[in-house]
Amino acid sequence: MFKWMTGKKTSEETKTHSLSVEELKEELKQELNACSDLTFRTLTKEGKKILFCYLSSLIDKNGLDQDILDPIIKSTQSKWTPESLAQILPIAQLSAVNKLKEVIQALIEGQIYIYIDGEPYGLLADAAKTVERSLEKAETESLVYGPKIAFTESLLGNINILRNNLKDPNLCMEDLTIGTRSKKQAKLVYIKGVADDENVNTFRQRINDLDIDHVADSTVLGQLLESNSWTVFPQLITTELPDRISIALLSGKVAVLMDRSPDALYGPTPFFTFFESTEDVYMRWNMGFFLRMLRLLATFLSVLLTPAYVSVLTYHYEVIPSPLLVSLGQSRSQVPFPPVFEALLLEFIIELLREAGARLPTKVGQTMGIVGGIVIGQAAVDAGFTSNILIIIIALSALGSFTTPSYLMGTAIRIIRFPIIIMAGLWGGIGIMVSFCFFLIHLIKLDTLGRPYLAPIYPFRWRDLGYSVFRIPPKYLPYRPVTNHPENPYRFPPKKAKRKKDVDE
Repeated sequence: MFKWMTGKKTSEETKTHSLSVEELKEELKQELNACSDLTFRTLTKEGKKILFCYLSSLIDKNGLDQDILDPIIKSTQSKWTPESLAQILPIAQLSAVNKLKEVIQALIEGQIYIYIDGEPYGLLADAAKTVERSLEKAETESLVYGPKIAFTESLLGNINILRNNLKDPNLCMEDLTIGTRSKKQAKLVYIKGVADDENVNTFRQRINDLDIDHVADSTVLGQLLESNSWTVFPQLITTELPDRISIALLSGKVAVLMDRSPDALYGPTPFFTFFESTEDVYMRWNMGFFLRMLRLLATFLSVLLTPAYVSVLTYHYEVIPSPLLVSLGQSRSQVPFPPVFEALLLEFIIELLREAGARLPTKVGQTMGIVGGIVIGQAAVDAGFTSNILIIIIALSALGSFTTPSYLMGTAIRIIRFPIIIMAGLWGGIGIMVSFCFFLIHLIKLDTLGRPYLAPIYPFRWRDLGYSVFRIPPKYLPYRPVTNHPENPYRFPPKKAKRKKDVDE
């Protein structure tokens, strides 16, 4: 009915059975700094004192009254021991413990410690009351097609959602504890027989090697687990979509769910994974192919358009067609700044508007972004601070960066535009090429959980192109992505996909 948690005795650990009820109270008060919600209640049954210790702000008081106190008060048994007590309590999760350190940790997690004076150990009863929100639609990852449900801050609730999505007996969930001072429960999730053991071991080892007081969220955990902390490019993905985690697990990846975090973390995630959306799977393959190509092209233009404008106007006038050159000259005739300063100023204003819109309430933020962009853009042109053409280019660059499904990658794309613009202003087209070569070399050197970050382009794996860069009909994708090194390489037998399905043939 209950499990033992006594462990091995050490000289540094205080055993509760060596303390009387009053001494145990004093020890707990001292360890918990006499916090105001530390509550004690004592009952006397058949001449024995039974002590109940709990933090009133963390427990369900109705559960305490109905499931613990009421059965004990109504019980007529004559001998009171932890074993007999466990027989009358209608609680599924009971555990035996006699270490003061474990009792304190359990109280912080919302459990009730029941100690009978003179007995070698006490019982921990789970009566935690957690503040949770109901299931809602995803906010940061909006979708047109596919399930709309999102993760919440409840670890048990998130596990329930994931279990309902993946009814696979090989779905494994390992218990982890993150943080040394503020301990948080987490689950390492993978599908046995699909996920590569090396990926699982790497994830597990990096989490177990963490020696930090507190990890606030899975986004913070991702930063702590990354191989390169100095790069602007994220190496692990956090998502609030359970179906995205399900698809990732089935492809051989590994995920981590944290308590009190509404996002799940998974990897390995190469560069092109950040441009994938679950809508690509739910739509027809040709539509998904078009949208994915649109995202990649928009990202490329977002990085290139403004530096190309600066480079052409500063060093390479000869590449501009004559009719357009006249229009550019008239547009910039009243602008007193060089192109590089003009571009940096407008990029800064766009980022300022975006950040202000994100921090304001939703309705005010949307109005701020639209009205602010129109008013400031028109006023800047009328005042002679910038040209009409650059306003169009900056707007297209901003739109291109917003097409990226991953918020972190979209922010990284916007950040790297600034050094490329500066290089274009210093060295023109050569500066742009030097910048692109630098970032390409940097991406080649990065890894995600020990796997190549630029896969399947480098190293080149043509089978994975249909999953990452392109979209092709599902029946031509019998293999799982090679980049993840799955133990079971097949999603379905390749020969079955080629058979005709018509009954009369």
